[in-house]
Amino acid sequence: MIVCHCEVVSDRDVRRSIDDGARTLAQVCGATGAGRNCGSCVFSVKRLLCQHGRSVSAPSLTEVASATG
Repeated sequence: MIVCHCEVVSDRDVRRSIDDGARTLAQVCGATGAGRNCGSCVFSVKRLLCQHGRSVSAPSLTEVASATG
């Protein structure tokens, strides 16, 4: 399904960006191009982020600590 008609971004594109590490609306929009023009898609993108983001496990505190030094 097309989520952003201005940039022709699909729900698969949004899910792929989440799988690739996007965790915020700004990160998903930056990765996909969604929301750059009229912005009417941001609510749909946010919904997908909330739904799909739940299935992505959050890093543990030790993973974050070791990654940041």
